[in-house]
Amino acid sequence: MDKKSLQDRLRRIEGQVRGLQRMIDEDKYCIDILTQLNSVLAALKAAGLGILDDHVRHCVRESIEEGNGDAKIEELMAAVARLAGK
Repeated sequence: MDKKSLQDRLRRIEGQVRGLQRMIDEDKYCIDILTQLNSVLAALKAAGLGILDDHVRHCVRESIEEGNGDAKIEELMAAVARLAGK
Protein backbone atom coordinates (compact mmCIF):
# COMPACT_ATOMS: atom_id res chain seq x y z
CA MET A 1 0.00 0.00 0.00
CA ASP A 2 1.62 3.23 -1.11
CA LYS A 3 1.32 6.50 0.76
CA LYS A 4 -1.35 7.94 -1.54
CA SER A 5 -3.51 4.82 -1.31
CA LEU A 6 -3.23 4.85 2.47
CA GLN A 7 -4.11 8.55 2.66
CA ASP A 8 -7.11 7.99 0.36
CA ARG A 9 -8.29 5.09 2.49
CA LEU A 10 -7.93 7.12 5.69
CA ARG A 11 -9.91 9.99 4.15
CA ARG A 12 -12.73 7.58 3.29
CA ILE A 13 -12.65 6.27 6.87
CA GLU A 14 -12.76 9.85 8.14
CA GLY A 15 -15.88 10.39 6.04
CA GLN A 16 -17.43 7.23 7.45
CA VAL A 17 -16.77 8.46 11.00
CA ARG A 18 -18.39 11.80 10.21
CA GLY A 19 -21.33 9.82 8.86
CA LEU A 20 -21.52 7.96 12.15
CA GLN A 21 -21.58 11.25 14.04
CA ARG A 22 -24.47 12.46 11.84
CA MET A 23 -26.33 9.22 12.41
CA ILE A 24 -26.06 9.69 16.16
CA ASP A 25 -27.06 13.37 15.93
CA GLU A 26 -30.10 12.35 13.88
CA ASP A 27 -31.05 9.55 16.31
CA LYS A 28 -30.81 6.85 13.64
CA TYR A 29 -31.67 3.27 14.46
CA CYS A 30 -29.07 1.70 16.76
CA ILE A 31 -28.57 -1.36 14.55
CA ASP A 32 -27.85 0.87 11.56
CA ILE A 33 -25.25 2.77 13.61
CA LEU A 34 -23.65 -0.50 14.74
CA THR A 35 -23.55 -1.74 11.15
CA GLN A 36 -21.79 1.43 10.04
CA LEU A 37 -19.43 1.23 13.01
CA ASN A 38 -18.51 -2.31 11.99
CA SER A 39 -17.72 -1.03 8.50
CA VAL A 40 -15.39 1.62 9.94
CA LEU A 41 -13.64 -0.96 12.11
CA ALA A 42 -13.16 -3.27 9.11
CA ALA A 43 -11.75 -0.39 7.05
CA LEU A 44 -9.32 0.52 9.84
CA LYS A 45 -8.23 -3.09 10.17
CA ALA A 46 -7.64 -3.28 6.40
CA ALA A 47 -5.53 -0.11 6.57
CA GLY A 48 -3.55 -1.61 9.44
CA LEU A 49 -2.95 -4.80 7.49
CA GLY A 50 -1.74 -2.77 4.52
CA ILE A 51 0.75 -0.92 6.70
CA LEU A 52 1.83 -4.19 8.28
CA ASP A 53 2.34 -5.73 4.84
CA ASP A 54 4.53 -2.81 3.80
CA HIS A 55 6.50 -3.06 7.04
CA VAL A 56 7.23 -6.76 6.48
CA ARG A 57 8.16 -6.35 2.82
CA HIS A 58 10.51 -3.45 3.47
CA CYS A 59 11.63 -2.85 7.06
CA VAL A 60 11.67 -6.45 8.27
CA ARG A 61 13.21 -7.81 5.07
CA GLU A 62 15.93 -5.15 5.19
CA SER A 63 16.74 -5.92 8.83
CA ILE A 64 16.99 -9.64 8.10
CA GLU A 65 19.25 -9.02 5.11
CA GLU A 66 21.49 -6.86 7.32
CA GLY A 67 21.66 -9.59 9.97
CA ASN A 68 19.52 -7.68 12.49
CA GLY A 69 16.30 -9.61 12.02
CA ASP A 70 15.63 -10.93 15.51
CA ALA A 71 14.74 -7.58 17.08
CA LYS A 72 12.66 -6.57 14.06
CA ILE A 73 10.78 -9.88 14.14
CA GLU A 74 9.99 -9.37 17.85
CA GLU A 75 8.73 -5.88 17.03
CA LEU A 76 6.65 -7.32 14.18
CA MET A 77 5.05 -9.96 16.37
CA ALA A 78 4.13 -7.34 18.98
CA ALA A 79 2.55 -5.22 16.23
CA VAL A 80 0.58 -8.22 14.92
CA ALA A 81 -0.67 -8.93 18.44
CA ARG A 82 -1.80 -5.33 18.87
CA LEU A 83 -3.54 -5.34 15.50
CA ALA A 84 -5.27 -8.59 16.43
CA GLY A 85 -6.42 -7.04 19.72
CA LYS A 86 -4.40 -9.34 21.94
